[in-house]
Amino acid sequence: MSCYRLALIALLTGLFTTPAVAHAATDRPVLLRHATVIDGTGSAAQDNTDILIRDGHIAAIGRNLHAPAHTRKIDLTGQTVLPGLISDHSHVGQVSGTQNGEVNYTRANILSALAQYEHYGVLTVTALGLNRSPLFDDMRREQHAGLNPGADLFGVDQGIGAPDGVPPENMFHLGADQVFRPTTPDEARAAVNKMADEDTDLIKLWVDDFRNGVPKAHGLPKMRPEIYRAAIIQAHLRGKRVAAHIHDLSDAQALVAAGVDILAHGVRDKPVDPTLISAMKKQGTGYIATLDLDEANYIFAEHPEWLDDPFLSYGLSPALRQQFADPAWRAKVLAAPLTEASRKALAMNMRNLMTLYQAGIAIGFGTDSGATPTRIPGFAEHRELRLSVMAGLTPLQAVALATSNAARLMQLSDRGTIAPGQMADLMVVTGNPAQDITAIDHLTQVWHRGRQVPGPLAGQPVPSARPD
Repeated sequence: MSCYRLALIALLTGLFTTPAVAHAATDRPVLLRHATVIDGTGSAAQDNTDILIRDGHIAAIGRNLHAPAHTRKIDLTGQTVLPGLISDHSHVGQVSGTQNGEVNYTRANILSALAQYEHYGVLTVTALGLNRSPLFDDMRREQHAGLNPGADLFGVDQGIGAPDGVPPENMFHLGADQVFRPTTPDEARAAVNKMADEDTDLIKLWVDDFRNGVPKAHGLPKMRPEIYRAAIIQAHLRGKRVAAHIHDLSDAQALVAAGVDILAHGVRDKPVDPTLISAMKKQGTGYIATLDLDEANYIFAEHPEWLDDPFLSYGLSPALRQQFADPAWRAKVLAAPLTEASRKALAMNMRNLMTLYQAGIAIGFGTDSGATPTRIPGFAEHRELRLSVMAGLTPLQAVALATSNAARLMQLSDRGTIAPGQMADLMVVTGNPAQDITAIDHLTQVWHRGRQVPGPLAGQPVPSARPD
């Protein structure tokens, strides 16, 4: 077991305490001094700036702030403070080591994933489906109240897929109670009502055939339009927004026409067209690109040298690390038809992200992390920031997607920016990500609701940048 995993276990052992102990660190004010601040709004970085944290919130921001008595002062000269990252599309309880399956949907495994997100600075996670009630609903309430360490948790209960279709039970070893699979509009409405009664944050639809751009691939049955239309109408009647898993432009067009609220993945088969853009702008449809999803299918096979990077190693289980190090596994992945298709999908997704961003579409941030073993919680979100910049966004624009824009898409007004009254959800990194987005990985401190959580590189030398 790597020293980074041992450090994580030791840290979690110390953090799983009573609520009173967990919140004790927020009682004493903290003054972060002389930092460069990226506030998450897209505005230019502010140098030599102080942030006063009190009672888990940002009390003030400015230069030469007065500190109340007994304030803990931390000099951050040469470092940058950003809002904690927010993922609008992730999963919990689906993966352990290199395996997917319903057996992984346990309280301990979910808390472990939420802790890993937190230590990477991803402080709010929206888990889009495949969840089980009442465990998921109980854990959402607990995370909202700060009763456990780990990222705050929002999301969808089970979600709705097609019978014998996506998400495939056999491929992901899902339990029958993890996804509703209605065969009639009435059954779709009943599934929506069940999730709404459980106070799900959103309704999730999977409308895809899992061909994934692979030539001659045999697709799975796709959800029929009368099913997703009934689900969308019923969700809106119950006051719930709908997020849809898509891959193809045609499905995106049909779902937007049906009133879907969020496209939960990027369009990856064709360039988005003016018809789709116009329809999305008219009804305010949100968009989450999930660039890392396709890259994660092959990138670790391409870069075994990344295993020497402590920032990645921190998020790897021993089994996953062993898999990445296996030459036979790497050769198999690189030779698979899905790999070439994934490269093309990523390139199209990056192109469409820029087109939609420039068109003024409401774009959030997510990766589908936690859905499969190679979509590594926390690390995936940092990689998504790099990919967003590689797609053409400026570093400040990419950071805004992952903070204020992501909060806005999830209708969260108490986080996502550094401003008085906001939750003290903060990342501290060495260097300035506004100048070089790779600095986002040089994470030295994480502050969640005003409580300090060591980042993956606490006590470690700052690594050299991984090649892109």
